[in-house]
Amino acid sequence: MSINHIVTPLDSAILDSKEHYVFYHRMVDFAFKELIVAVQREKICDDLEVKLFKQYCDLLLYSIEAMRVKYMYDDEDNMKVDLTDSGLPNYLEFRYLFNDLELRDEYLGKLTPVAKLKEEFLDTLLRKKEPIKKSKLFQAASIVYYTSVNKQFIFNRFVQGKILNSPEGAVADLLTSWSFYDVSHNRPFICFMYFNYDGNRVNDYKEEIYEVLKSVADRDMSLDTLAYTIDRKLPKLSPKLIKRIDLGPLHNVFAKDEHQVTHTILESIAKKEIPLESYAFSLKVDEVSSKSEFKEGGFFSKQILQRWDDVFIKKYILAPHRIIQLLYNKTPEIMNGLAKPPIEIAGVEINLKK
Repeated sequence: MSINHIVTPLDSAILDSKEHYVFYHRMVDFAFKELIVAVQREKICDDLEVKLFKQYCDLLLYSIEAMRVKYMYDDEDNMKVDLTDSGLPNYLEFRYLFNDLELRDEYLGKLTPVAKLKEEFLDTLLRKKEPIKKSKLFQAASIVYYTSVNKQFIFNRFVQGKILNSPEGAVADLLTSWSFYDVSHNRPFICFMYFNYDGNRVNDYKEEIYEVLKSVADRDMSLDTLAYTIDRKLPKLSPKLIKRIDLGPLHNVFAKDEHQVTHTILESIAKKEIPLESYAFSLKVDEVSSKSEFKEGGFFSKQILQRWDDVFIKKYILAPHRIIQLLYNKTPEIMNGLAKPPIEIAGVEINLKK
């Protein structure tokens, strides 16, 4: 099946050929690397936040590469890309990776030993002068997958970062970060929280902090509601600033959502005005900060809570120059509503005939 004949259901695209996997992986890998550079160059995040942002994106790319290896020659299962609101792998694909690697030893025990597989490959290629059967290639890919992929680096539904000292001049003394893959949007979010700690050693309280974040901050929700919930559940903490970055959608040929940006790109690809590998990245940054404090509760159970300011929302679009021109022509109202003019990033060229 040619990459030019992608037939998809409404909610997910099935990658069912080697060409699909190669095409999709190259595009996503390229787009995310461009995103990391642009976030730093345009100072969308501070220096320490950029470092953490890159670490979470690296986990995401590592997981998508693992999916490529897993499915490359598999005739029975296919990787699914969400079409409705992300353009990224369906969140279940990350769960499948994690489950697979839990049973690594059991799967490896069922596979043909490496030495025997090499011998069969050499015999087929050199003596029989025949191509390797796809089933054998799948066995080889499975061995690579189960022996080289590290479960520790798979992007789980919730990924907790460490507690760090904040940079000089920050609004609070400490910073922690976390990331989650929202099930309803099928998109990753990266969060930062600057806070002060009412105690001597924050490490004595870190398990409580991590547990609260994992239970209440693992999904997309109103940021001021999230800030209030964290503040109330962690009485020894004084959160001062919470920032959440929404990564996506990645508008590309695999997406079929209702976004005007996606619709414009798909329409232009269909008319052959732009190449098949054209893409754009939407990015949204929500921030909420504490403007004052107040006391709540009785005489013996008084708690100091934050009074939160309005949520500040900034929207960005990152795209190659040709796509920016296209969006200005077709969707000027979206371009005018951005926090800053569209951010230019490089285009990717994918030639599957090489």
